[in-house]
Formats: sequence, C-alpha cells, structure tokens
Amino acid sequence: MLKNYVSAMDNWQGRVDSEDDYDTFRWHQWIRPLDLNDDPEPFEGKLGFAIIGFCSEQGVRRNKGRVGTALAPDFIRKQMSNLPCTFDQSVKLFDAGDVLCQEISMEEGQAILAEAVNKILNLNLFPIVLGGGHETTFGHYCGHLKHADEAGETLDLGIVNFDAHFDMRPYDKGSSSGSMFRQIADICSERGMNYGYLPMGIQKHSNTVSLFKTADKLGVKYVLAKDMSIGSYASVLEKVDTFLFNHEKAYLTICSDVFSSAFAPGVSATQSIGLDPEVVLPIIKHILRTRKVVGFDICEISPRFDQDDTTASLGAVIIFSVVNTICKINNLAVITETDYFG
Repeated sequence: MLKNYVSAMDNWQGRVDSEDDYDTFRWHQWIRPLDLNDDPEPFEGKLGFAIIGFCSEQGVRRNKGRVGTALAPDFIRKQMSNLPCTFDQSVKLFDAGDVLCQEISMEEGQAILAEAVNKILNLNLFPIVLGGGHETTFGHYCGHLKHADEAGETLDLGIVNFDAHFDMRPYDKGSSSGSMFRQIADICSERGMNYGYLPMGIQKHSNTVSLFKTADKLGVKYVLAKDMSIGSYASVLEKVDTFLFNHEKAYLTICSDVFSSAFAPGVSATQSIGLDPEVVLPIIKHILRTRKVVGFDICEISPRFDQDDTTASLGAVIIFSVVNTICKINNLAVITETDYFG
C-alpha cells in the first residue's frame, strides 16, 4: 500500500461545450481516476498516460531555494483541465493522484513515488510526474530502476534534463534538489550500469567551477544555454542523437528554471536570460520521436511566485506537446499535420 497518497480528481474542472461530441471534449472530461492502491488490472488499450503529482519542496529548502513547489501539481492540473482532446478516443488519460510529502522525509516521499511509478509502468502506462522540486526526478528514476529489477533487466536509461543547473552536488551531508544526478551516477557506478546524463540549457553563471569539473570527470556531455537557439538546431540535435544512440531507453525531465523569467516567473530560481520555450519544444518533440522515451516529469514550478499562472500554464502546454507528440508517432492523433504544439 502506498502511504501519503491521495486522489487529485477535484482539480479537473472546466468548460463543457458538449457532453457527447468528443470533438469538443477537453481533458477534464476525458481523464479518469486511477487508484494505485486498488491493484488495478494492466491497461490493454493502444496508449495510456498516468499523471501523478509529487507534492514536495523539501529538496528545494535543503538546496536553499525558494520554497513553494509542493503546491504545483494542483495548479498544473487546473491549467491542463481545458486542454482539447486532439487524440483518438482509444488514447486514455488517468490521474493517479498525489504523493504528499509534508509530514514525511524527502527520502520517504521519493521511495513512495518510486513505488508508484513502478506500479504505473506495470500497468503499461506512460508516467507523467508533476513535481515538486527537482528531487522529484530521483524518486521517478528509482521507479524505473525498480521496474527493471523486477523484470530481471539491467536499466540503460539516457536522461535528458532541460535545466539551468547540473544538479550534481555532493550529498555527503544530505541529498537535495541539487544532488540527484550525482546520486544516480553513484548508483550506476555501484551496479556497473551505463550512466547517461545530458543536461541542456546549462548556465555558466549558475554553476560553480567544481560542478563543471564533476561533469567532465563523470563523462557528462552538456549543452550550454548560450548554444541553444533556433539557428543552432543542427548541432544541438546532433549531440542529442549521439547521446540517445548509446542508450536503450530515454527519460525526459524539465526543471522549469531553464526558461527565461519572462516565460517562467514562478520557479525556485529564476533565470533572467533563460531559454525561450519555442527553442525547447521542438527539441523535446525530436527526442520523443525516437520512441525511446519511457517517462517524463516537469519540476520546480512554484505557484507562490507565479504571475497569472504563467508558469503553470507553460507546464501544461509542454505536457500537451508531450502527449500529442507520442500520440502522433503512434498514429493516434486526430489533428495530424505538423504544428507547434503537438
């Protein structure tokens, strides 16, 4: 049984143009609850997504960032509620609830999230995790690790992280939202697994020299924010393709502070010269089209500092793009022409 685990279906409310014409449906009309404690039967349809929230900000607090990320999952859901159903009716959306972390340690919360993600994978569903601080990623990753262990497989997961920071800090005095990719590296080293980490959008002014040296020591290739623009797609995608070629599966995580504060004011650490979402979205879609991606999360949205829900709305648009791109590559999109969002 998952502890500190609750339903979040009350957040799915919105406009209704019709109750029987699917072409008018929005996500709040299509999504269904999924209680992971009920031992549901595996999904046998063509394509299904399970959304789960990780209501944590302890990692941000330990990392001396601006707290407020624990409220993000509900705010993102509210922005997703009115998204249109631009996919075939065979595509199913499930809300798997929230993991609450206020009265437990960060490590306990990550363990619960890991078990929840493992259950979602066992149900043949694609996990979409709503952080929470970026400590969300360690729990999410451990869910994939647990799933591979139970299947008797060695996990070879290439992690692509859109982030202004490396998040590879030492954790001898405790882990945080800034240490998980160092933790994952150590797990891979201990188990003899292929460590794959590609951070994109790294800001020189936001990382110490020590972190750059750590990345070099661990063989981590990275893409600086200054090298990411519409005109540099060819070189950026070449690095992405080279990275993904060396891994069986891929995992996408987004720290919302990778974006300029003009697009994402509500984050734990704002970036005045961060990235434009129009640069990031095509790269995300390119990665998804490899058919290697097995999980996605978006982290570090802090409603406490948001303006008119701008950052939560951006998070919803990114998730919309992820879902619709996966639908398209599976020939399950209602609108099939190339477009910005899907």
